[in-house]
Amino acid sequence: MALFHFSVTQVKRSAGQSAIASAAYRAGEKLYSDYYGEVSDYTRKGGVIHTDIMLPDHAPLAYADRQTLWNAVEHAERGKKAQLAYSFDIALQNEFTREENLDLVQQFLSEHFLSKGMVIDYALHEPDVEDGGIANPHFHVLCPIRPIEKDGTWGNKQRREYVLDEQGNRTLDEAGKPVFNAVPTTDWGKPETLEAWRQAWAELCNSKFEEKGLSCRIDHRSYARQGLDILPTQHEGPTVRAMEAKGIPTIKGELNRWIKATNSLLKEAIDKIAALLSSLKRARDELAKPQSPLLSEMIINHLTQRNAGAWSNKAKVSNLKEQTQMLNMLEGKSLHTVDDLIAYMDTLNRQLDVLKTKSKTSTARIKELEGFISMAPFYSQGKPVADKLETFHFKSRREAFRQKNEGILRRFYMAQRKLKPHLTKEGKVPIGRFRKELSTQQQAYQAISDEIRPLYAEVKSLWKIRTITEQAGKQQHNAQQARQTNRETR
Repeated sequence: MALFHFSVTQVKRSAGQSAIASAAYRAGEKLYSDYYGEVSDYTRKGGVIHTDIMLPDHAPLAYADRQTLWNAVEHAERGKKAQLAYSFDIALQNEFTREENLDLVQQFLSEHFLSKGMVIDYALHEPDVEDGGIANPHFHVLCPIRPIEKDGTWGNKQRREYVLDEQGNRTLDEAGKPVFNAVPTTDWGKPETLEAWRQAWAELCNSKFEEKGLSCRIDHRSYARQGLDILPTQHEGPTVRAMEAKGIPTIKGELNRWIKATNSLLKEAIDKIAALLSSLKRARDELAKPQSPLLSEMIINHLTQRNAGAWSNKAKVSNLKEQTQMLNMLEGKSLHTVDDLIAYMDTLNRQLDVLKTKSKTSTARIKELEGFISMAPFYSQGKPVADKLETFHFKSRREAFRQKNEGILRRFYMAQRKLKPHLTKEGKVPIGRFRKELSTQQQAYQAISDEIRPLYAEVKSLWKIRTITEQAGKQQHNAQQARQTNRETR
């Protein structure tokens, strides 16, 4: 199934990350960091099928070596919280061969990254697939944030743009220093640039789908921007997919099944309402009279004609039951004319819109809470280690300890960013509160689904009445045309 995933993050020292470690992991290599004096060894990592470095013409040729490149990046950045590189994670398509995916990657990077003067370190991954799982080919791209000047040296990330007064002089602050804005020297980090890249990748893949005669397509826009009333499912990840493939239910798997079932009901109900409204309005126009036509008369006339042509008593009894059910439904809801039915359908549509909005709000909060819960063990396990790291005053001992606990610290800093606003006064994760609210939200989501089902059942019942009103409208139209023809031939 064609899919779109194109995300970008930053590799930052403030998050305990290293450019060398990031490059080694993505390439599945063993690299030594001059900056930290440590080795990152990921040679046992599987699924790495192709790696390469693409350099602009003015970059030193020595940067074609991965270890040389990223050591140069580390040494160009002096700050303890420096931003080192952009990290892209982009999905490939299972519908394409490995060679076709590689060609698309190289074409995309050359046209949109290399052309901007970016240094590109990329790696294609094809993780092993569990029994019953779905292949997940993708590629990673690391690009230094700092640009390379024409002379091959590292340039500045930002430049100063001084604030001028009406006379064109620099504005000074209270301390007498010039006021300025820090302006990026490239457009690589701008949201509109990322949007253009995402769109370009989708268009490139869609062109390949068309070339291969495939009907599937991908879209870089969110469901909301596409105008689709679809609740987004939650990314499950390889661990959850493996458990589900083995028949082990998971919270994320159950949530996604709920979302897909609700999406299906909402889509079918909304589609049917749209078709119903269109048909009913056409029927009303066809049956244009001083007084809106009575639904009960149309149903009785329609089924009377069907009974006149029925060959068996069984068919006649079935028609009578259907007629009774329709009339009872219309009577119970005080729907007498086509205008009444149109107004009721509008009300039903608004109810579904409200439920759809509630579903989106509920699923968004469920995803957020599940994220907090999944991060809690990383925070709890890593907090003592991070605290201990701060007690080392000698750089060598500090770096040796950090290297030994790199994985724990990386996960801790990631969890800390998400959980910090929600920690208790004692600095603990309120896991009990998260789980209690998650249970409440799941129950609320189920209640919303339960509200949708009877509305959906009503739509199905009204669908039959729509057919009758449409046929009655056509019959009335044909009768009017026949009368008009008779008058003209006289």
